[in-house]
Amino acid sequence: MAGSVPPRSDVPKEYTWNLESVFASDEAWQSEFDAVAAAIGGIEHFPGHLADGAAILADWCRVSDDLLRRVYTVFVYASMQHDADTAYSEAQSKNDRATSLWGRVATACAFAEPEILELGMDVLRGWMESEPELRRREHYFDALYRRREHVRSADVEAVLGLVQDPFLTAASTHRMLTDTDLRFSPARTAGGDTIEIAQGNIDALLRDADREVRRSAWEHYADAHLAMRNTMATALLAGVKQDVFFARARKYESSLEASLDPGSVPLAVYHNLIETYRRHLPVWHRYWRVRRKALGYDTLREYDIKAPLAVRQQFPFSQAVEWVTHGMRPLGDEYLSVLKAGVLEQRWVDVYPNENKRGGAYSSGAPGTYPFILMSYEGGLESMSTLAHELGHSMHSYLTWHHQPLVYSDYSMFVAEVASNFNQALVRAHLLETSHDPDFQIAVIEEAMSNFHRYFFIMPSLARFELEMHERAERDEGLNAESLSALMAELFGEGYGDELRMDKDRTGITWAEFSGHLYMNFYVYQYATGISAAHSLAEGVLSGSSEARERYLEFLKTGDSVYPLQALELAGVDMTSPEPIERTFGIMEGMIDRLEQLVEQRGSPAAARSTGT
Repeated sequence: MAGSVPPRSDVPKEYTWNLESVFASDEAWQSEFDAVAAAIGGIEHFPGHLADGAAILADWCRVSDDLLRRVYTVFVYASMQHDADTAYSEAQSKNDRATSLWGRVATACAFAEPEILELGMDVLRGWMESEPELRRREHYFDALYRRREHVRSADVEAVLGLVQDPFLTAASTHRMLTDTDLRFSPARTAGGDTIEIAQGNIDALLRDADREVRRSAWEHYADAHLAMRNTMATALLAGVKQDVFFARARKYESSLEASLDPGSVPLAVYHNLIETYRRHLPVWHRYWRVRRKALGYDTLREYDIKAPLAVRQQFPFSQAVEWVTHGMRPLGDEYLSVLKAGVLEQRWVDVYPNENKRGGAYSSGAPGTYPFILMSYEGGLESMSTLAHELGHSMHSYLTWHHQPLVYSDYSMFVAEVASNFNQALVRAHLLETSHDPDFQIAVIEEAMSNFHRYFFIMPSLARFELEMHERAERDEGLNAESLSALMAELFGEGYGDELRMDKDRTGITWAEFSGHLYMNFYVYQYATGISAAHSLAEGVLSGSSEARERYLEFLKTGDSVYPLQALELAGVDMTSPEPIERTFGIMEGMIDRLEQLVEQRGSPAAARSTGT
C-alpha cells in the first residue's frame, strides 16, 4: 500500500538524475543561456546569402547545428530541474526562459528553409558533390523538397517561429494544473485509514489489493479533474485550434495530414489502426470477462482494471535493473554495457516519487547529454516494466546520437514507441521463461495486460477522440467540457461493452488526465502502432535470429536519416499493412488464454485474498 510522498530534498542523490552533468551549477547554466542569446545575433550575416555558394550553405549548416545543440542543452537542464519539483519557482522561471530562448532561435533560423527551397534540387545536388557537410544532408534536403508546398516565405516562417512560445501556454496551463495545483481528497482503506493521493503514487493506489483504496483513489483523482474541467477544456481546445491554425498556415487539408506528412506517413496508416482496433474490441470484452471471474466479482468497475490477480510482490530497484539487463541479453554485450553503465554509474534515472514531481515517466535529453529518465519507482512489476520501457527510449536516443549528425539526431514520433515496447516484450519473455511460479506468471501477464490496456486500449480510444475533436474544430463546431466528456465516455463504452459497468462522468473526464499527450497533434495513435511494430520485431529477435538482432540494432541507429516507415521496413516490419496490428492482438489473446488457464488451475478467486468486495 502506498505511503506518503517525500519532499525532493529527502530523496538520496544516487536515486536522482545527474543534472550536474549537463551544467555544473545554475550559474554555469545562466552563463550558457546568455552566450546562446548573444550567438543569435552572430548569424545575422546569413539571411539572404545561402544562395551565394556551397561553402556558405555548408558554413550555415555547421553554425546552425552548433546553435541548436546549445539551446537544446539549455532547455534540457531547465526542464529537468522543473519536472523534478514543479513547485520550485526558480526552476519554473528557468523553464519558461529556456522555452522562450528556443523560440528565439527557431525564429532566427526560420529564413533558411525558404532560401534553400529557392535553390532547387539540381543546384543542391551539384553542391553536395563538392561539400561533404551538404552531402550528408541529402535525406534532409529530400524531405524538405518533398514538403515544399507547405514551407512558407521567410517572413511567414519567422512569424510561425515567433508563435511557438506563446502557443505552448495552453499545454503549460494544463500541465501546471495537473502537476501542481490539483488537490486530491485522500484515498481510504477498508479500515478507514487515509492515504495521500499524488501524481507520483496514483498508479500504485489503483493497483492496491484493497478495493476501497482503488475505488476512492480512482474517484477522487477523477473528481479533482472534474472540478477543473472547464479550465482544462478551454486549454485543450486552444491546443486543438493551434493545430488547426498551423495546418491551415502550412496549406494542409487537415491537422491529421499536417501531423503525418512531415514523416511521409500516409493517412491510411492512421485509419487502418483505428479500423483494426475496432474490429478487435471483442478481444477486450473477453479480457474484462476473464478478469471479473478471476477477481470473483459480480460487477467489474473501472477501478478494478488494475486490481491484483495474484499477491503483489515488491522488489527493490536493484532487482528491477537486474531483470531488465537479463531480459535485454539477446541484443548483445555492447548494448548491455551501455545500459548498465547508464543506470548504475552515470545516473540516467530519476527513480523515486517526491512532492510536486511531474507525473508519469519519460526519456529526455539532447546530443551531448545523457538520455535521462524520469519515473516514480513504486516497487512492483509495473515499475520494473516502466524502467524497461524508458530505457528502450534512452538506448534508442543514445545509439542515434552516437551514429548520426545533429540534423538526424532525433527520430520520428512514429518510431519512438517501438524501442520502448520492444524492451518490455523481451523482459517479459525472460521472466515467463525463467520463473514457473504460477502467481509470478500471473503477475507478469497482468503487467503485460496493463501495458496493452494503456497502449492498445486507451491510446487508440484517445486517437479516435483526438480525430473527432480536430474534425469538429475544422468544421467550426462548438466544443466544451461536456461534449468532450460525452465523446470520451462513448468511445470507452464501446471498448468496455457489457462486461464493465462504467461511471460515465468520471470515465468521460479521462481526456483531462492526459496533460501532455493530447497537445502533441496526433501523437497518441503512435503508441498503438509502436507496440505493434515492437512485438513483431521482438518475435524475430527472441527466435534467436542474428539477422533480426542486427537489423533491429541498425534501426536504433538510423534516427531521422530515413523516413520512419522505411526505417521500420529495414528493421523487418511493414506498418502500411494491418498484419503487425493483427499479430499483436494475437499475442494479447495468447496472454489472455494463458491467464485464464493459470487462474483456473489456481482455483480460488483473487478477490478472496483481497480486502473489500
